[in-house]
Amino acid sequence: MNVGELNARYAGDLNMVESSPKGNADDAVIYVPARPYWQWAFIVVAIAVLGMVAWSIIVNPAMSWGIVGQYLLDPIVLQGFILTVWLTIVTTMLGLVLGVILAVMRMSSSHFISGLSGLYIWFFRGTPLLVQLIMLYNLGSLFPTLSLSIPFGETLFSVKTNAVITPYVAAILGLALHEAAYMAEIVRGGLLALDKGQRNAADALGMTSWQKFWHIVLPQLIPSIIPPIGNQLIGMLKMTSLVSVIALGDLLYSVQLIYSRNYQTIPLLMVACFWYLVATTALSGLQWLVERRFGRGLVTQ
Repeated sequence: MNVGELNARYAGDLNMVESSPKGNADDAVIYVPARPYWQWAFIVVAIAVLGMVAWSIIVNPAMSWGIVGQYLLDPIVLQGFILTVWLTIVTTMLGLVLGVILAVMRMSSSHFISGLSGLYIWFFRGTPLLVQLIMLYNLGSLFPTLSLSIPFGETLFSVKTNAVITPYVAAILGLALHEAAYMAEIVRGGLLALDKGQRNAADALGMTSWQKFWHIVLPQLIPSIIPPIGNQLIGMLKMTSLVSVIALGDLLYSVQLIYSRNYQTIPLLMVACFWYLVATTALSGLQWLVERRFGRGLVTQ
């Protein structure tokens, strides 16, 4: 539609408005958006660049696609993948439980309890996860034995720290404790978003604390915290790769063991990327299903 046609159409719309008994110009004028030629140009350039990059990877002889296919279903790789998924689920659940406790403590009216929770969150969010994992794994050098004693009395229980803090225990503790600090802030944000007037109304109706939590707080809290928790879950899947530094056989450590023998570094890393993408896609689908399940009844603005 050229400029002349637009002017003629606009003049016709004005005539309709003048002849209309209501005279509402917004209902009569048709707005024609400008054609986004720059978008088409960007799409063409992006497709060309992506095609060139993909083709350079596909035909690159160093990729050794045969090696990728050979180790894609290797038992060592699959065991590492299963351990990675197991670590992700277990540590996220532990982090969520501890995060809820920390969030409630953070919102306590007691300054000591609130400050204690804030100190925990400050430390575990302020130091790298890799450092925390290494410190936990080497806890035996700081405390050679773990013991339970009566104050100024005899020792009830004692065990060597290295016998307790195995690579599995260090990985679970490190990942869960680190995750709990972020979960606490997510849950606390969801609690702060709730309207305080609803709690006052529940108090006026004589509801107990458990009734308020179950019937008012929880149904509104879950839909608001599921998206960030889903992001944390997917982030945890990738953070589990850090446990390779304490010699725990996750997915990355498994492929590292293999390419340290055959020197096929890039093909084995491509195998790891494939399984990480499979797990991430599955977790994203699970997050969508959970959001859809708990989002029922909410009105989209």
